[in-house]
Amino acid sequence: MSAPSGPDAATPFDHDAVVNGQALDAPGNGAPPDVLSSAARQIARFDNAVDRWWEGLRGRKLVDRVMYGASDIGEFSQLWHVLGAIRALGPRREASDAFRFSALMALESLVVNQGIKRLFARSRPATAADNPTRHRLRQPISSSFPSGHASAAFCASVVLSQRSRLGLLYRLAAVIVSTSRIHVRLHHASDVIAGAVIGEIIGRVAARLMRR
Repeated sequence: MSAPSGPDAATPFDHDAVVNGQALDAPGNGAPPDVLSSAARQIARFDNAVDRWWEGLRGRKLVDRVMYGASDIGEFSQLWHVLGAIRALGPRREASDAFRFSALMALESLVVNQGIKRLFARSRPATAADNPTRHRLRQPISSSFPSGHASAAFCASVVLSQRSRLGLLYRLAAVIVSTSRIHVRLHHASDVIAGAVIGEIIGRVAARLMRR
């Protein structure tokens, strides 16, 4: 969604220079500019602090391999579709369970990537081309906020965990896929947290509806 331009265009806040391009730019919502400015600075400080801490994990072969691999298989919810199909093979399960689950993941992606993301215009911390390792990832063109990987991961883990003894493993996989986006510098930490919260909410609502 493109913002209006020209001298009369409304600009909620413009603090990219202050927070190193990491401000969370959203359409005007009536909040005073100084409040938005303060919130943007706090978010940027948090993201920068997490990124500085995470720098100690980057460059380690095993960690890089796990995180880049997790980020890759999280693309287009590939991992979750496969796990949903495998889960449908279990006792007291039907093939239709896999189709319903895949339909849910498609709906979740539509809501987040074609809905919520379009309300924000946040730049990513880096590009795939800045990747200092031999691993190669797809360069997203959508807004950095919120993380689609995180929302899909937590939505899927909530639903897959229902009546399953593998719930903790699904949750662990969701955490790894989500945080991998911080590791590979394609999302800010706040993007991942927001995505996880959104995915958790969608997953819980979907799980309740499926039980009914």
